[in-house]
Amino acid sequence: MNRRDLIMAAGVALAAWSVPGFTPAALAQNAEKPKLTLGVGGKQLLYYLPLTVAEKKGFFKEQGLEVEINDFGGGAKSLQALVGGSVDVVTGAYEHTIRMQAKGQDVRAVVELGRFPAITIAVRKELAGKVKSAADFKGLKIGVTAPGSSTALTAQYAMVKAGLKATDAPIIGIGAGASAVAAIKQGQVDIISHLDPVTSKLEADGDIVTLIDTRTEAGTRALFGGSNPAAVLYLKGEFAEKNPVTTQKLVNAFVKALKWLETAKPEDVADLVPPEYLLGDKPLYLRAVKNSQESYSRTGISPPEGQQSVYDALKLLDPELASSNVDLKKTFIDSFAKKAASGS
Repeated sequence: MNRRDLIMAAGVALAAWSVPGFTPAALAQNAEKPKLTLGVGGKQLLYYLPLTVAEKKGFFKEQGLEVEINDFGGGAKSLQALVGGSVDVVTGAYEHTIRMQAKGQDVRAVVELGRFPAITIAVRKELAGKVKSAADFKGLKIGVTAPGSSTALTAQYAMVKAGLKATDAPIIGIGAGASAVAAIKQGQVDIISHLDPVTSKLEADGDIVTLIDTRTEAGTRALFGGSNPAAVLYLKGEFAEKNPVTTQKLVNAFVKALKWLETAKPEDVADLVPPEYLLGDKPLYLRAVKNSQESYSRTGISPPEGQQSVYDALKLLDPELASSNVDLKKTFIDSFAKKAASGS
């Protein structure tokens, strides 16, 4: 190896050692599956911002991974892709791991991206006079990213908690970006259960009145009674068993993205994401980022009480889960995130 090659090799090593969880031993290990496919339901949503950060900051590449991202219309579709085998891993709602474990399918989260749901439930301004809470949702059309997604679950949970049945209002998929904004502006739906930047765009334009806000710890506790893990990276248990180095490298990249977000300014985020994420309004996007920053995980590790909160909500909503007995320890493998966070 000549002097130039040695310098290049040293540069690669230094870049790798700056990644949480990437030690000299890890550097010597090659990923079992360096090329993999990741599914997500609405990548432009701030719910999934850690994914975009990991991608655009090059954190996957630093780990020696080539990640192809497939963006689906909603979280339920991403789960279907994982079960069907068309993607290797998914960034999606934690609750999907509980549902799959209850069905005897070993799907597990490996890193928490959102510690609060960051979902806002709001009513069209024209209806705000008579719709004051979730107790008034009966018969109204509720727009969500996709039926079966976490936005749908949160709206249904709010209704049940308010004394209604989960089936008392139709759930309508309206997508994740401009289509969701249009659904409210054109009166296609009466209620919207959604995420930033869609929520902040509609708030800023005066199109909605917010009733429930889980972007903050206070708002999350008001609805769920405690913390409530949201977006995670999940996969089939056998994938983690067969590809432990690949899984660790994925988690390393996401933990580094979370650490970056913890200190990043909204302007830093706006400059990083693709222009179309701004919905044509950069000041609005900056406000949306600021509104959502509290919701991101600080450690990548999901606390047991938060997992239980999600499970309790599912048991309340889903008759198939009401009498289930899921071992929540099987829904989240925390060893990868702990290793990434510790840098060991």
